[in-house]
Formats: sequence, structure tokens, C-alpha cells
Amino acid sequence: MLILEVAVLKILPDVYQLTIRGANIILIAEQELTIIDTSFRGSLPGIDSFISHLGRSVSEVSLIIITHNHLDHVGGLPELEMITSAKVAVHKADLAETEEQLPYPGFVRKILHVPPITLFRPLVYARPSEVSIQLEGGEVLSPLGGLEVIHTPGHTPGSISLFSAREKLLIVGDTLNNRRSNLRLPPKLISSDLSQAIASLKRLAQLDFDTLCFGHGRPIIGGASARVRELLEKQGDKLT
Repeated sequence: MLILEVAVLKILPDVYQLTIRGANIILIAEQELTIIDTSFRGSLPGIDSFISHLGRSVSEVSLIIITHNHLDHVGGLPELEMITSAKVAVHKADLAETEEQLPYPGFVRKILHVPPITLFRPLVYARPSEVSIQLEGGEVLSPLGGLEVIHTPGHTPGSISLFSAREKLLIVGDTLNNRRSNLRLPPKLISSDLSQAIASLKRLAQLDFDTLCFGHGRPIIGGASARVRELLEKQGDKLT
């Protein structure tokens, strides 16, 4: 069985970032195991290998939270659902009964109907039937002494961020990117509404957090909220 290379960073005593094929997974290893995002399909062996390294079993995962319903964040979900009894939490605005309502820009939905790509359509999003908790924003989940769900639309209609006040930790999915240590907004080409993303970022900038984790790129550990405010200030009129 092929095990993809996994880059691991320890964020906090019980929080790890696993990077597989350029997409980040956040593992919270408390008494119960929580996974935030699942990277691409085929990521299960890497996740399983690292959890085993901690002396735990992937079958212990009790909660899977998806920051947004794109293939590089939900691709590994079906495999995890097969071997765990975890509850799966996704914002309801990112769930669709038909492919025309998927949280992808129109040109991406058209590409999904072009052979042979059409064969992979079932792998690029989570369906309502696969989700046990449809989030609205404002919920407080149990990990890290209370993990607040913040609805941060823009990259997708149902994008969420997760905030632990106790740990001063903010997990933003693709609401922000930190590629090559360059903090930036999500790509306009594959975002549903960049003006919404900007408004979401302004709300996040009001929180008190030291550590910031992304869907792609290295985390910012220390002074993270100041970095976000600096980004807003530098952009100036571009973010109005």
C-alpha cells in the first residue's frame, strides 16, 4: 500500500498539521481525536501512519470538520468514513443535492462534465447524506475547550473558520492562504465571492489569536492576529 509523504508540524501540545500533496489536515489529539479537513482522496494511509506514530488508532477519530466543500479538503472523507464512526460537520451552505449547486465557480462545474473528468465527479465534493452535522455558524464544538464555528463565506458560500479562545488558535481553511510565507486572500478565480471573503477576513481580524492555520501553507505561530491586520492595512482600498 502506497503511503504518501506526510509533512508534520506540531502547532500546540495536542494539535498537529499534516500536509499531504500540498493540502493541510489539522489533527487534534485529545482524549478524542478530531480531524479538520481531509486533503485529497488517497490520504488515509498517511493520516493512519501518523496517528499510529502517536500510539493511537485512526478508528478513534470521533469528529471530522470540513472547512469548505472542495476536493482538496474533502477528498479523503469517504475513506475515513469507512473505518471510523466519526460525526462529519460541514456548513449547510456548501452542501448541494445537485451538481449545479456545488460550491465551485461555474467554469469548474462545466469542466466536471468533460470526459474523462466526468468520471471523477463523485470524488470532488461531500454530499448531504455523508454529513451528520450541518453547521450554520455560531456553534461551539468540544475540541480545545470550545472550538467556535465562524461562518466566513467568500471562497465558498459555506466556508468556515474555527476559533479556540483558550488556545488563541484560529483555523481558516482557504479564507486565507500562506503560500511561500506570503499571506494573501483566496484566489479570485476559484472563489465564489471575493467581496464576501474580504468582509469575512475583517471579522476575523477582530479576534484575539496568536496562532493561525491555513488550508495551504505553513502556520503562523506568534503574532498572527497582527499579521492579518497588517494585510488589511497594506491592501487599503483594495479591500473596501
